[in-house]
Amino acid sequence: MKTARNTLFVYLQIFAAAILAAFTYHLFIIPNGFAPAGLNGIATMVQYKTGFSIGYMSLLINVPICIFATLLIDRSFGIRSLFYCIAYSVIYLLLQHIGLEAFKYNAGDHDTIYPVILSGLCKGVVYSIVFRQNASTGGIDIVSKYITKRSPNLNFFWIAFTLNAIVAGASFFVYAKPDETGALVYNYKPVCHCLAFYFITTFTGNRLIRSTKTACKFTIITAHGDEISRDILEKLHHSSTRLPATGAYTGRQLDVLLCVINKHQLVDLRAILKSYPNTFSFSEPVDATYGTFYKVRRGRVSLSEDT
Repeated sequence: MKTARNTLFVYLQIFAAAILAAFTYHLFIIPNGFAPAGLNGIATMVQYKTGFSIGYMSLLINVPICIFATLLIDRSFGIRSLFYCIAYSVIYLLLQHIGLEAFKYNAGDHDTIYPVILSGLCKGVVYSIVFRQNASTGGIDIVSKYITKRSPNLNFFWIAFTLNAIVAGASFFVYAKPDETGALVYNYKPVCHCLAFYFITTFTGNRLIRSTKTACKFTIITAHGDEISRDILEKLHHSSTRLPATGAYTGRQLDVLLCVINKHQLVDLRAILKSYPNTFSFSEPVDATYGTFYKVRRGRVSLSEDT
């Protein structure tokens, strides 16, 4: 039952991300005439030139790619990515019929950077939600992951950037407009918007993903190992790893405690350490934490690991 609830929660988060992505395209991207990054950028340019909806084009592009991911990359990853792509396309098609004209941000020829910023921030949130659930938004993300899997030495960022740069370059020609004489006038603005969107999206998504995993590691050298480890356990609800040590100068027997805590607990841990003499510590930032850790509640300890 618990596994079923967890799975349902995962898909609800992916569905919420798909809703946000559909609104982002409908309200900010399409009214302002620029192609975002990824294969959906291609779908956006196709809609701009032909009127063929992004919703249908996204399905045509992403469904085969997600099936490919299910078979050759990871089954769970492919199925969840497929669920996102279908949900996004259906919601976008519904929004096209609803209209929501009053809520669209059409900057015209003026403050066009603001829709790029808004859409990039929203899509960054979408990425952070989807990636944390072992899924993707389809398209270039899946292609990049497959290439990285086949060639681990290749950098995922540069693969994705190269593919998105191609989309940005194509937008230079797609969004060209005729002047009074009928001659096409090319504009670098769509290219800049595409690259800015990609940068804001990537930066926001990475920051949000890392913010959920960042922590601080403390190395504590002390003669009060029992007392400090007990205080950390009772006050911070974290355990620690305890190692025996010997002072090089005094030859005194000491303890080394290793403890990973949340950033908001830094002040509390420092207050604990100040209470004990002959205690030295230093901290290091931790970009990500992995593994299974159980919380300590109401004085009961149930930990799979001691850090």
